[in-house]
Amino acid sequence: MRKYEKYPLYIHNSLSRSKELFKAINPPHIGLYVCGPTVYSDVHIGNCRTFVSFDVVFRYLSHLGYQVRYVRNITDVGHLLDDGEDRMAKRAKVEQLEPMEIAQKYTNGFHKVMEIFNTLPPSIEPQASGHIPEQIEMVQAIIDNGYGYEKNGSVYFNTRKFASDSSVYGNLSGRVLDDLLQETRTLKNQDEKEDPADFAIWMKADDRHIMRWNSPWSVGFPGWHLECSAMSTKYLGKTFDIHGGGSDLKFPHHENEIAQNNGACGCSPANYWMHSNMLLLNGKKMSKSDGNTITPHQLFDGNSEHISKGYDPMTIRFFFLQAHYSSTLDLSDTALQAAEKGYKRLLNALPIAERLKDASVDGKTVDEELTQKIKDLCNQCYIEMCNDFNTAKTMAVLFEISSILNEIDQNPKLLTGLTTETLVELGETYVGFVEDVLGLKKEAEDTSKIGDVIEILIQLRQEARANKNWALSDQIRDQLLASGITIKDGKDGTTFSL
Repeated sequence: MRKYEKYPLYIHNSLSRSKELFKAINPPHIGLYVCGPTVYSDVHIGNCRTFVSFDVVFRYLSHLGYQVRYVRNITDVGHLLDDGEDRMAKRAKVEQLEPMEIAQKYTNGFHKVMEIFNTLPPSIEPQASGHIPEQIEMVQAIIDNGYGYEKNGSVYFNTRKFASDSSVYGNLSGRVLDDLLQETRTLKNQDEKEDPADFAIWMKADDRHIMRWNSPWSVGFPGWHLECSAMSTKYLGKTFDIHGGGSDLKFPHHENEIAQNNGACGCSPANYWMHSNMLLLNGKKMSKSDGNTITPHQLFDGNSEHISKGYDPMTIRFFFLQAHYSSTLDLSDTALQAAEKGYKRLLNALPIAERLKDASVDGKTVDEELTQKIKDLCNQCYIEMCNDFNTAKTMAVLFEISSILNEIDQNPKLLTGLTTETLVELGETYVGFVEDVLGLKKEAEDTSKIGDVIEILIQLRQEARANKNWALSDQIRDQLLASGITIKDGKDGTTFSL
């Protein structure tokens, strides 16, 4: 029996605004689509929280035995500024690079930050600029179905007609058509639209626009909302299981995705919609204009007025997971210090759990009370995670398990009251949830400090050799070798390698 058959999963569906029993379309296969970064600048720490949250969703679905196709896109075209200029093109002009150089530069930076946070790479990571034919095809399908129209080389989605023909529009966000006016008023081609609520799915490029492609309507570029509809459909089908993203994307982006998919394919893209919530800084929304902001690298190195020191990426990941993904989370120096302590507490029990995974005991009497407590706690980890991926409550259970692990470590006699099966379950559950599900790992070692210590030992060894204290010299060499450090004596001095 697969774990997902034993433990039913419930997801809060933004579409129904209720928690629903998850039913995969084609188990054990699952399609998961998450809106990725817009790569015209470094990734925002708030976006990092979103990607860590969905990394845990990906990890846990896989842990339950599902075969997950996780698609997370790269937006490198189509995201407009208020003056109608593409953000990629604008940044390219500022840095005097080609737009694709900008895209590659910040995509590489995004990947490095995600790797630092120990997120797993998606199954597929499509770029919007690499799927122009699919987007053109979807625009044509929308036109053919009567929900798109061309004006002066640009193509617009007829939102009001779609809303009158279908009861779908507005269901996800709870917003009404008139709310779209605030999203579109500043576009220079506002007068072209038949209705102010319509939005562009293909835009004719003017002379200053760098990123442009041929299409049946004009030389231009796709609308921002269109890319996710086209790429999710290509890799996951017309209807897939889960669509995720930040709460700021719910309207208009995700609402318009649903409209586009219905307009082109006659069906909604996903059965379940999940949205992560906002990351605050010292109780306020992050804003560059008032200085209330911090980057991932500033969190790592401590180079910010908002924190007293740098924090390990795993401490920050732990901090993200202390709250439910759908709740707002307040980042502060005090909160990070508390997270640092909690993270170390979980990690300190990990070596004990690792040993128990291979345990073998021959107890003659079973401690029924402790055995039942262990089984209940291991089971509770699954119950909490199956309750809409509640990492906060799952970690609370893991803290209880860590206390038992420490008791066993301090009092080995407890082992005699437990069976091998119970100990293995305890060890595997703890390691599995801490490392595989939550994605927490040991802190990165500071190799520069290690190098300083090794240099001191090498100096002591040289002094021992100078004094012909060969025993001490050999002892230092052998102990370093036992720790995985090789030293070599040469004409230019002694060197070491890790």
